[in-house]
Amino acid sequence: MYSVVLALVLSILPVCASAKSIVVLGDSISAGYGIEVQQGWVALLQKKITARGFDYTVYNESISGDTTAGGLARLPTILVKHKPDILFLELGANDGLRGLSPEEMEANLAAIIGRSLQAGAKVTLLAMKIPPNYGKRYVEMFYDIYPELAQEFKISYVPFILEDIVLRPELMQQDGIHPNALAQQILADKIWKHLQFQLK
Repeated sequence: MYSVVLALVLSILPVCASAKSIVVLGDSISAGYGIEVQQGWVALLQKKITARGFDYTVYNESISGDTTAGGLARLPTILVKHKPDILFLELGANDGLRGLSPEEMEANLAAIIGRSLQAGAKVTLLAMKIPPNYGKRYVEMFYDIYPELAQEFKISYVPFILEDIVLRPELMQQDGIHPNALAQQILADKIWKHLQFQLK
């Protein structure tokens, strides 16, 4: 009886080991603020992955209003819980909107990237921008952080993910900050272009 149980356990182990996960660590843009969860780009990305026969589960660890400090504080639990093979990092916008220190934001993002890489995850940085009324110097300092970190850590990054969306009222919610349901497929397609080469 023992040998039968052992054989069953051993037969299951390779299946468990082959399970792959993708984590999206972000804020309201990834959490699907103002729309149904299943309409969001993260859920649509899971559908694209599944439809193409890849055995990956996407876990959305995004919280509306989250900052880079919040993401960093939550990271250890997320890494243990999901053991991500791939991590999409979409944080920073709330730091900028609150006028927080770009240096602190950069340090937090760097820590998230570094710890995720150490845990064995491939990291892709999703860049955000803040409105021009924050001043040219601050806006540029904020955005430059993303490509600089991507180069420093030799990771891929997606330029401003709301490009071609934010200036189209029909794709934005009334607040002018968050994309609506119509924009989500555009976002999913944009992320997929970067993700497809990482899947095995």
